[in-house]
Amino acid sequence: MPTNDNAQLRLMAVHAHPDDESSKGAATMAKYVAEGVDVVVVTCTGGERGSVLNPAMDTPETWERIGEIRRAEMARAREILGVKQWWLGFVDSGLPEGDPLPPLPEGCFALAPLEETVPPLVEMIRRDRPHVMLTYDENGGYPHPDHIMTHTVSMAAVEAAADPAYHPELGEPWQILKVYYHMNFSRARMEAIDEYLETHGGEAVYKEWLASWGDRPDNFRRITTRVPCGDYFHVRDDALRAHATQVDPEGRWFAASLESQRTAWPTEDYELAISHVDSAIPEDDLFAGVRERLEVASR
Repeated sequence: MPTNDNAQLRLMAVHAHPDDESSKGAATMAKYVAEGVDVVVVTCTGGERGSVLNPAMDTPETWERIGEIRRAEMARAREILGVKQWWLGFVDSGLPEGDPLPPLPEGCFALAPLEETVPPLVEMIRRDRPHVMLTYDENGGYPHPDHIMTHTVSMAAVEAAADPAYHPELGEPWQILKVYYHMNFSRARMEAIDEYLETHGGEAVYKEWLASWGDRPDNFRRITTRVPCGDYFHVRDDALRAHATQVDPEGRWFAASLESQRTAWPTEDYELAISHVDSAIPEDDLFAGVRERLEVASR
């Protein structure tokens, strides 16, 4: 169990599915783990309705055991990242496709009432007492129903966990000091990496992606906090490869060299959504202001 000693910094990252923790903020988490921060990942669903995106694993045997396989993949990824990980216990909603979109399946996470989804996360927050939370923005990072629900549940739980009147049987109230949204998928980042590759005799890897960007807003304008973590990009990639059903090892996720990423864009990026401490924007540390608060409290 995580320590409740206020001298130790603590980070909680709330994600929709197993593999999300490895594609969003993984290098940041690995960096903080190496620095002695207690890091816990909360996974809201088991990924039971996810796609199999690795052609080598797209077999009937994989589909028959997809829930079991994804839990095993998560176990490998959390070991690589060095984090603790808890399951919130809800069922993947799947990504509806078609026009019109089909209804979401009964009993899925995205349809679950907040009266069911918020209390278990509040209990985890009060038990683990994170100083900082990572979660998704109001659009879920992208409009998957489970990602949008993860945002809704996370923000409701942050407020509820600090309220002494909210389910006191779930533990002593705890105020998370800072909440961040992931903002790493920006047009500016992909353009910078492509420019580096082309300048150094390579081929751009994101042109096709950028060509389909359309009028999608660029997260770059929302970034408040850029965490230098290029030294941990290889850990991020190893954790993502552990989710073998979810990534093609020869695909776009790994097409840009680590050198190009570490040189052109050596950070993972966030938007500060809530803060109860003093810190100046822009930041390069999720715990800016928190460290100072704890130092004062420990005197």
